[in-house]
Amino acid sequence: MINVILCGCGGRMGRAVTDAVGENDRFRIVAGVDINASSLGAACDFPIYQSISDFPGKADVIIDFSHHSALPCLAEYASATGTPLVIATTGHSDEEMDIMKNTSEAVPVFFSRNMSIGINLLIEMCRRAARTLGTDFDVEIIEKHHNKKLDAPSGTALMIAEALSEERGETELVYDRHERRERRKSSEIGIHAIRGGTIVGEHDVIFAGNNEIVTLSHTATSREIFANGALKAAEFIIGKKPAAYNMSDIINEI
Repeated sequence: MINVILCGCGGRMGRAVTDAVGENDRFRIVAGVDINASSLGAACDFPIYQSISDFPGKADVIIDFSHHSALPCLAEYASATGTPLVIATTGHSDEEMDIMKNTSEAVPVFFSRNMSIGINLLIEMCRRAARTLGTDFDVEIIEKHHNKKLDAPSGTALMIAEALSEERGETELVYDRHERRERRKSSEIGIHAIRGGTIVGEHDVIFAGNNEIVTLSHTATSREIFANGALKAAEFIIGKKPAAYNMSDIINEI
């Protein structure tokens, strides 16, 4: 049995992880952490704390679906207790990314802006396509999400762009073209955000060449895939040596 501390347990993804654990007999949530702990107690069958430092017990792993600003406190707790940390939040500042890196020197830290195995496989496929097609093919990324999503472009679109940039070399990310009156440069990667309805998440990566187009796509139909991916990440890093890990490590191990 893997004992989990779930941070952000009251949010949408926190509830999705709780449901996923309920259907998986290898995991148990021993504590939840949420800024609204006082109003959530009756809704959960595990104790909830406003701060992770208030939890008096021991866990095998921390899964964080809260907010990037919670990272310093989680990192301090993980380092002090030797607890592996799975970070599934996005929007971290440079300072917070440095904290994450420093923490990975003390305990294993798994970080991904998207916990879906499928989307991370898509990224690996995009890397292969970029190496094969080169700069003769223009690349455009289109992402679609529900109308309540706050950030744009999505963290996943940025993950894809970063992976492509690593393969293509010098790259310029272009988020908006309406003020541009010039031809597209081959070094550009266009990123376009669509917000509407209840779209869970769709990502299309278009490689447009002379007289042919290659499109790689991923569609998420439920938040369950992100919850299950977080549990897979948690299972993966337990017992690993202190270091930084991501979904590529899981995919390449399969």
